Amino acid sequence: MSAALPNIRPEADRELVDIVDYVLSFRIDSSLAYETARNCLIDTLGCGLEALEYPACTKLMGPIVPGTVVPNGAKVPGTQFQLDPVQAAFNIGAMIRWLDFNDTWLAAEWGHPSDNLGGILATADWLSRNAVAAGRKPLTMKEVLTAMIKAHEIQGCIALENSFNKVGLDHVLLVKVASTAVVAQMLGLTREEIINAVSLAWVDGQSLRTYRHAPNTGSRKSWAAGDATSRAVRLALMAKTGEMGYPSVLTAKTWGFYDVSFRGQPFRFQRPYGSYVMENVLFKISYPAEFHSQTAVECAMKLHAQLKASGRSAEDIARIRIRTHEACIRIIDKKGPLNNPADRDHCVQYMVAVPILFGRLTAADYEDDIARDPRIDALRDRISCVEDPQFTADYHDPEKRSIANALTVEFHDGTKLDEIICEYPIGHRRRRADGIPLLEAKFRTNLARRFPKKQQDAILAVSLDQAKLEAMPVHEYVDLYVI
Repeated sequence: MSAALPNIRPEADRELVDIVDYVLSFRIDSSLAYETARNCLIDTLGCGLEALEYPACTKLMGPIVPGTVVPNGAKVPGTQFQLDPVQAAFNIGAMIRWLDFNDTWLAAEWGHPSDNLGGILATADWLSRNAVAAGRKPLTMKEVLTAMIKAHEIQGCIALENSFNKVGLDHVLLVKVASTAVVAQMLGLTREEIINAVSLAWVDGQSLRTYRHAPNTGSRKSWAAGDATSRAVRLALMAKTGEMGYPSVLTAKTWGFYDVSFRGQPFRFQRPYGSYVMENVLFKISYPAEFHSQTAVECAMKLHAQLKASGRSAEDIARIRIRTHEACIRIIDKKGPLNNPADRDHCVQYMVAVPILFGRLTAADYEDDIARDPRIDALRDRISCVEDPQFTADYHDPEKRSIANALTVEFHDGTKLDEIICEYPIGHRRRRADGIPLLEAKFRTNLARRFPKKQQDAILAVSLDQAKLEAMPVHEYVDLYVI
């Protein structure tokens, strides 16, 4: 007979405590982090505005019960919806992630830390409106930026050394954990209550990655983060009522997260929580494509120009070799039929073929009317990937964090073009000087999709000025985006 486990309630797991103490006590004093957070904010909201052009996204927007309006509720940018903070978090989270065009963090685990903005902005807006209604001071946008920096850091630092995809779990579980922690702090929970809330996030069953991979790739990958960040708001609100937590949720033998879902291995950490992740986050600026393909797309655009200048076409190409890193092969090296836009924006061959053929890659290029062009699949069949171990090593090197791809083209006549290589995409920290003007231009384009010029100008006047944005009450900033 086995011995009974001791029924002595333990102290909270150190991993939980570290997250909560960071959220409550760490002071962000990095001007670079705040400036990057502002750029992250406008880029993320802009991505959401573009997504509102797609019915597949907008059909999920709005209250659960049609017609419901919540007094002093959180507003959803680019719409007329005013919702409870849980549903508003889902709306904002789904729209900003829909087109796979917001920021990215690449490490042992991948993800998009700005996905946390759904819960952060919805909660901050709701709290701000209710504070004003009660005669209290509203929250400011600096508090939103601070929460963004800390959510980025929690998600990103855990991701540095711990691969959830290798055990079949989706990275949105880190969105749920990070959002829960920062939202709970915004709600004014005590230290013990925030520990309880974060433990509840780990207790939840976590999303499988199957909706990101063949043969099941589908649109859930576009709303999964919205689901996670809204669940975080729900759990934080539950903990605020005094709902209990589970202190050894990670380490409990047999029943804890490590034994159940992480092959018995504890988390490893490369660095303490600070502001590193926000300072080094990757922006998707030019192309709405899975980030491991960004440099491949840049190479493909150069290749398109070379072909055009030489009078050759894609029909002259016998084969294309993509020299790449291991993560690219594992996630987006894909042969066979592509069934929907979500399938296509996670296929590196598709994301290389389209710019070679057309000299562009936009969100619309993943839709059926473009994808049915037979030239795309014909070229896709002639593209193969091979891992370069040095590219993989540089991808994991914290001093480089490259996302390298290189394209070599061979023609039917046996001739080849010189290999085109790109190690760092335009959204990388090493290319910030080139990237930020393009990021601002992307934001202007996205504002013009939804608002008249006077409203665009009002948003830009605040959004591009660090001091003005930080000082502005949250509800007043969100109101700028109401149609």
